[in-house]
Amino acid sequence: MSAHPILAVEGLEKRFAVGGGFLRRASQVHAVVGASFTVAERSSLGLVGESGCGKSTLARCLLRLVEPDAGSILFEGEDVRRMDGPALRVVRRRMQIVFQDPYASLNPRRTVLQTLAEPLRVHGLARGTEIEERVAAAIAEVGLPADSARRFPHEFSGGQRQRIGIARALVLAPRFIVADEPVSALDVSVQAQVLQLLEGLRERHGLSVLFVSHDLGVVRHVCDRVAVMYLGRIVEEAPVPEIFDDPLHPYTQMLRAASPVPDPKSRFALPRVVGELPSAMEPPAGCAFHPRCPAAMPRCSRECPTLSPVGTGRRVACFLHSPAP
Repeated sequence: MSAHPILAVEGLEKRFAVGGGFLRRASQVHAVVGASFTVAERSSLGLVGESGCGKSTLARCLLRLVEPDAGSILFEGEDVRRMDGPALRVVRRRMQIVFQDPYASLNPRRTVLQTLAEPLRVHGLARGTEIEERVAAAIAEVGLPADSARRFPHEFSGGQRQRIGIARALVLAPRFIVADEPVSALDVSVQAQVLQLLEGLRERHGLSVLFVSHDLGVVRHVCDRVAVMYLGRIVEEAPVPEIFDDPLHPYTQMLRAASPVPDPKSRFALPRVVGELPSAMEPPAGCAFHPRCPAAMPRCSRECPTLSPVGTGRRVACFLHSPAP
């Protein structure tokens, strides 16, 4: 596996204006705060955290489906934020997304053939019978029947619809895929099949993947590294074995404790998640996690820790693992 990054994100920020009106100022929601990370070529990075922590916003910022307010997004060495017009269209062909909800991400009035043919036409990659050939190849690769091309989304199950969404991303032969909670809307019995499909496609095509999930147990089987996000900030990043065997940040420890271990003899004891995610409109001062943290110190309510290296290949934003001031 190459260590060269295909994607390098530095200081990414995204704010949303909420409310406001006559004689009333809008509030600012800081959805993503100073996010920095890399994704190596042919590797998979898991982005995990509770619902509402900013994972999907960050993922959409990478493809500029949501415009970031600050920071840089380097894809294959080129700054995506500085692109427009034809250049942006070219890079979007190489960066694709699989959406969370297979029931909402497909147009019910279009057949599978029409859905998968559109990106080929938009990017001028095929025409005529070649379009049908490439669509048929994509359908076969995701494990759908050959007659799927002429059918409509309502004729498929949820797992099959997600396979269509994966085929739509795959048909453009991308190098990088954002998988935004691709199995959270599916039955547990179907999730493993879709995860195995994604992992097989990644290995077969040499893809790089950002896998967004709220479930650490899911990313354990499909990712090489994990970045843990809390209230818009990345609080820990490490290889998968270290996240599961020795989580350092108290929030990561809580997520790890909430992730079931398929071993009845396991007695992995970590603190359980307590409290609720604070409002992004009124985040706590200092470290945003300190109101829920069992190891909080007075310093935590005043200062926000930076994401700093701890050992080799690991970063943590916690005063428990940083030098005293």
